[in-house]
Amino acid sequence: MVWWTWIGYILVGFYALALFYVLVFCLSQLHLLWLYAKHQQRPSQSPPPPPPRWPPVTVQLPIYNEMYVVERLIRNIMMLDYPRDLLEVQVLDDSNDETVAIAARIVQEYRLQGYHIRHIRRPERQGYKAGALQYGLEQATGEYIAIFDADFLPTPDFLRQTIPWFTNPHVGVVQTRWEHLNESYSLITALQAFQLNVHFSVEQTGRQEGQYLLQFNGTGGIWRRQTIIDAGGWQPDTLTEDLDLSYRAQLKGWKIQYLENLGSPAELPAEMNGLKSQQHRWMKGGAETAKKNLPRVWESALPMSKKIHATLHLMASAIFVFVFMIGVFSVPVLFLTRFLGINIQYFAWFLTGMLAVVAVYFAGNVTTGWSQGSWGRKVLKFLVLFPVFLSLSMGLSLHNSVAVFQGWLGRKSSFVRTPKFNIRSLTDSFRNHRYLAHSISGLTVWEGVLTLYFLAAVGLGIYFGITSFIIFHVMLAFGYGMIFYYSLRHLEVR
Repeated sequence: MVWWTWIGYILVGFYALALFYVLVFCLSQLHLLWLYAKHQQRPSQSPPPPPPRWPPVTVQLPIYNEMYVVERLIRNIMMLDYPRDLLEVQVLDDSNDETVAIAARIVQEYRLQGYHIRHIRRPERQGYKAGALQYGLEQATGEYIAIFDADFLPTPDFLRQTIPWFTNPHVGVVQTRWEHLNESYSLITALQAFQLNVHFSVEQTGRQEGQYLLQFNGTGGIWRRQTIIDAGGWQPDTLTEDLDLSYRAQLKGWKIQYLENLGSPAELPAEMNGLKSQQHRWMKGGAETAKKNLPRVWESALPMSKKIHATLHLMASAIFVFVFMIGVFSVPVLFLTRFLGINIQYFAWFLTGMLAVVAVYFAGNVTTGWSQGSWGRKVLKFLVLFPVFLSLSMGLSLHNSVAVFQGWLGRKSSFVRTPKFNIRSLTDSFRNHRYLAHSISGLTVWEGVLTLYFLAAVGLGIYFGITSFIIFHVMLAFGYGMIFYYSLRHLEVR
């Protein structure tokens, strides 16, 4: 057997391995869907009664250069329905632009009215968001710590709805569902909501139903102060300090209580480069957190089922690495199978995972995520958005795979926050605003190259009459092309 034949078999083997990993991940999602359905069949759990006394609470607002939303944030937080003498608000401001003056003015306005609110500035932005939260924690007066990012607008009854759950002494965190202020703004925001709806229904509730480890999502939640301290505090060695602390706390025996029926409205990134910065932070931070905490998970006394689910959870960002491999390798594999005499139909077995994905996203959006519209309109909307969502996810796989590898290899980078522009309605615009990217990254260029690569694969498949992957390659070309197009369109022209 000649050497290039061996190379062909190795390439096909890697392709099959990537397909197998994706299949396993999809089946784990299907298991969460089964648990979610089981939860939905039971009567809703009644919220606990109010506590005998309302405890002191500190609300932390970590911000960095948020000139367009900081006033909206602070004024919304000051509308929280909670005893004034028991509520402390910390504006943890690491900004270096006009945000500082805006925040200082609004804070002073409320201080003059007798509210307990502080504008806290650190000497330097060390440790990024984790450092700011820890810095504020050391000065906080509350027994409980609520955290909201700059784009979140909790309802006035947020604290009265969440605090009673801490009457269970094992509950260390209460996390609420993210809602979307600007879901209908554009295709980009609609697709983000499409994915987040699944996380905040099937995944979070499914894990809670199965008593698996779940996560605090960084905002829209509240911590028992003692839980943070017991778990080792906020640590800046990963870009997802929220996921990291979640696991450290649960491995200490604390429980995360997820409330699917209590929403926290927030603004989705409205432009592609902001979405990319968010995805990079989540994917790289997820890889860093997996590297840090997986050994602890497997050394713990958790049952094997919980260890397996925790591993798949912490390794979730790795799915993009395998999706990228499947996409890039699919072109040579398409021709190698004919050369090596391999029946390409064998790979169809791995497509069963796609049925699981369809079921999960249908449940997360049509069944629960979308509250408006008739059943028929929601199904039609799903049939339009789902293939576009898959294409976008595949188009992000290069960008996200690089972030994952950086996390695995321990390459450090700064915490690049996702800019918000106070986008609420179709008439709002982020054009001519600060914080937009103004240069093309090398990865964007490669996304353009991959668009041409998969377009060529479509053409070659048609020319040679090998059309088994043609729909897949069309979706890949569309996904990479969409990422490339919007990355250029949303640049700030100087």
